[in-house]
Amino acid sequence: MSEEDDIKRFILRKLVRHRIWMHKHTSIHNLPKGLPDFLRSGKGVKKVIEEMLKQKFLLSKPTNYGLEVSLNIDKKKEIEEFIFD
Repeated sequence: MSEEDDIKRFILRKLVRHRIWMHKHTSIHNLPKGLPDFLRSGKGVKKVIEEMLKQKFLLSKPTNYGLEVSLNIDKKKEIEEFIFD
């Protein structure tokens, strides 16, 4: 299992646990909180978040105070398969 998969799984689990689906959003800056320091350092987290936005696992909502994100309900089955695999 790669480091990027670990980061992705952590972020997805966190959002599922807090029920951040569709119309409930959280700041993009909150996603790496709680990650161990060795995973949080570097550009790995930013790269993984951008990848999840491209894959449509995360939906973005621009606001005047920053970017907000939520999980895409249309990808729920794929997200759960990735988390519990």
